[in-house]
Amino acid sequence: MTGFTRVRGTLVCDEVALDAIAREVGTPCHVYSAALLTSRFAALEQAMASVPHRLHYALKANSTLAIVRHLRQLGAAADVNSAGELEVALRAGFTPDQIVVTGVGKTRAELARAVSLGVAAINAESFGEIDRIEAAAIAAGRDARIAVRINPDVEAGTHRHISTGASTTKFGVSLDEARVMIREVARRPRLRIVGLHVHVGSQITTSVEPLARGAAIVADLARELMAGGVALEHLDLGGGLGIPYRAGQPVISPEAYAAAILPAVRETGLVILLEPGRWIVGPCGVLLTEVVDTKTRDAGTTFVIVDAGMTDLIRPALYEAWHEIEPVVSRDGAAVPVDVVGPVCETSDTFASARALPPVVVGDLLAIRDTGAYGAVMASNYNRRPLAAEVLVEAGRWRLIRRRQTIDDLLQWES
Repeated sequence: MTGFTRVRGTLVCDEVALDAIAREVGTPCHVYSAALLTSRFAALEQAMASVPHRLHYALKANSTLAIVRHLRQLGAAADVNSAGELEVALRAGFTPDQIVVTGVGKTRAELARAVSLGVAAINAESFGEIDRIEAAAIAAGRDARIAVRINPDVEAGTHRHISTGASTTKFGVSLDEARVMIREVARRPRLRIVGLHVHVGSQITTSVEPLARGAAIVADLARELMAGGVALEHLDLGGGLGIPYRAGQPVISPEAYAAAILPAVRETGLVILLEPGRWIVGPCGVLLTEVVDTKTRDAGTTFVIVDAGMTDLIRPALYEAWHEIEPVVSRDGAAVPVDVVGPVCETSDTFASARALPPVVVGDLLAIRDTGAYGAVMASNYNRRPLAAEVLVEAGRWRLIRRRQTIDDLLQWES
């Protein structure tokens, strides 16, 4: 089996014991399974095999260079949301024609860089952005390839912080605005419309209906535009496929996902782009952390205090998100409810409340599961805490892919 399993009571990653990694690298530490990353990418590729397609991995999920490079080697393309992610994609070996640039607030400098490189598409979010892309194209003396991001006014049915398809959010333009925008672009010789883009939200687990509706809306618009002479090349259907953060949580399979979105778009004959991130990398990572203290209040609450904090994994504090937590090495004894908390000076620095855990003592290691996406990539230096180390397990061996940050690293730009 690939990924994280137990061997004689010890949690391992692809046959490498996690406690052995922690002894060498220290904690907190993110550990990733290259084998699981490979198998999950292959599963999504297989589900989409019946149509021309490209999987543009969303770097916002995890932009650690070794992870991005591994996905490029598997055949992924790239989806980037900032100048920094664009440069990571280039250093990972992606060519500009494999990169889609998205994001609701792209700066002039970011647009100029994307245009000068000749990226596969810039997902345009507004009329003003069209003007700025045109100015960059004129300055660069080359055409800019644009996909218009549609806001389909579709509720994703997920957490409000990661729902992006409703008309009340900041993303994209309405269908009527898109029609006007595309007519306007057609009059500008340095701009070329190559696609349409839609993304209704992230971590969709209970119903394929929002994904299917978003796909149908952009497919209908694509047919209308092509009938009017617009030469589109692709439909970008975004991401959104969720993962089971809770053990036993039902989720949408890649096959069900493909069955929901492909009927609406297949007949357009266009290349289908997807922007998977969390679904590929989320289950491929764990955050290792050491128990540094325990204490029990008079009211009966027991706190298990660990050396990882919201600076290493902010999802529980930001979204009240659930992550499974388990000891790396099992101890005998009945599970009891505890609060697993970090050292950061915030009450929100809590990974789990009233969570049933087997007995743990100071010095034990815990593994926080499914942190491959939106874990290390959302880390901060609050409380002047250094960024955690990152490790990739591959072919039965592990290697450090990002060393632990030091206080000298933190202070090198200050005087």
